[in-house]
Amino acid sequence: MKRIVYREWRLAPARYWGILGVLALMVGAGLLAFAYMEHEGHWVTGMNNAVVWGTPHVFAVFLIIASSGALNIASIGSVFRKPIYKPLGRLSGLLAMALLAGGLMVLVLDLGRPERLVVALTTYNFKSIFAWNIFLYTGFMAIVIAYLWSMADRKGDPFIRPLGTFALVWRLALTTGTGSIFGFLVARQAYDAAILGPMFVAMSFAYGLALFVLVLMFGFAEDRRPIGARMLRRLKNLLAVFVLAVLYFTLVYHLTSAYGAKDQGFEGWLLFGGGVYTFLFWVGWILLGSLVPLGILFHPVRGAEAAWVAAACVLVILGGLAALAVVIIASQAYPLQLFPGKTILESGFLDGVGGQPAPYHPTLPELLLGFGGVGLALLITAVGVRVLQFLPESLADEVLPIDEETIEQPVAKAA
Repeated sequence: MKRIVYREWRLAPARYWGILGVLALMVGAGLLAFAYMEHEGHWVTGMNNAVVWGTPHVFAVFLIIASSGALNIASIGSVFRKPIYKPLGRLSGLLAMALLAGGLMVLVLDLGRPERLVVALTTYNFKSIFAWNIFLYTGFMAIVIAYLWSMADRKGDPFIRPLGTFALVWRLALTTGTGSIFGFLVARQAYDAAILGPMFVAMSFAYGLALFVLVLMFGFAEDRRPIGARMLRRLKNLLAVFVLAVLYFTLVYHLTSAYGAKDQGFEGWLLFGGGVYTFLFWVGWILLGSLVPLGILFHPVRGAEAAWVAAACVLVILGGLAALAVVIIASQAYPLQLFPGKTILESGFLDGVGGQPAPYHPTLPELLLGFGGVGLALLITAVGVRVLQFLPESLADEVLPIDEETIEQPVAKAA
């Protein structure tokens, strides 16, 4: 086995600075959108008294849970001792931190008054899941930094597995806590479900890995570094398993809701009469975000081609955004049942109004703020890969470590 060599991202300066410029423009546009909404007020957005978490929250939650999933590759390599994944551990940790930073930026700026963040960091209400998540997010960042040090410095070798195990447990708690923000809310019928915690864990695995594979492919393609068929097969099979897990939890979540009489109205509305939300669920989440990628990944020919695997990753990411839009926004748009069996004709909170769902139309500032968080995550990743030299020189089959699967195949054939 050849020794894995790490080198800097060797892009031509003009090309590299051009990429940084585009990402910086995305971040700048997001900051300008925040300044506009902060100055004018949230009335310039599509949010209202009923839908208080809009498109920026969809981006923020997506980036936060994807940060947990992006660390999967490092965990598999060090915690579960799969040597084929170890060369990608550093990039995995860097991307995890970058995605969390981007998600938190969107979250803090969308809530408004970011200067008062210090209050949230110093005043705690441990009866609130939001207070728990402050510790989970900041702790995750610190743990991943230590984890990266152990992988990048030879002095940290003895600590790689303990830190990796700690990071694994912590990120499972982080993602469960993020899903529990919605699962603990009893006021909204579509929330108030314990299964949202584990479902968000499955989502994090799928969406984080899809982002990781795209970043890996882009970085290697720009430098013309090879990704071997064995590594590509491992990554796409892993992604397919995670997408199947998301589908399973989605099925259980909606079957459970449809079984209970109190949630049948919401399920009927979402699955069959919710307009754009029904479209996002069936077309965005289920078809384009799950079934089509699975068809590509399991296809004997297309699933072995890097371009098709990249297309499947893009569809999984778009499907993830659609899924979170359904979970976060559609659940708020459905009218509150303040008095079961009664119809509220008038309300300033748009919770009755003849039983009609609350209107919500995302605006340009909301979209710009969301893409600003994506830009920040990719900007941190691009700078980190260049400065810290976290990309392996090659992932060709002949330089990858030999694992159990490779050893067992010839034995089985001989037998």
